[in-house]
Amino acid sequence: MIRHIVFFTATKENREAVRAGLSILTAIPHASKLEIGENVKNDQWHNEVDFVVYGEFEDEAALAAYKAHPEYNRSTSTVKPLREIRIAADYDNAKAVTSPIVD
Repeated sequence: MIRHIVFFTATKENREAVRAGLSILTAIPHASKLEIGENVKNDQWHNEVDFVVYGEFEDEAALAAYKAHPEYNRSTSTVKPLREIRIAADYDNAKAVTSPIVD
């Protein structure tokens, strides 16, 4: 499974428009799970992130199909001019570290 996580920042004036633009992604059928969350900003060091897109995809082909979907383009076209920062990461959870590494 591929986990797709994207962090966004937005000005206060654009927050609702960014939320609405990101919500378009939930209409795309290729994810087994897709959530748009708002950061509760309880971290003790940094709270810059405003929104998180979290998706789970069966494989890289499903993630590619998601990104090729017309609604993905509509969402990114809506959000890109409104957001400040976007940071994305994808990883294969089968290769994720799930316990301490011992030498």
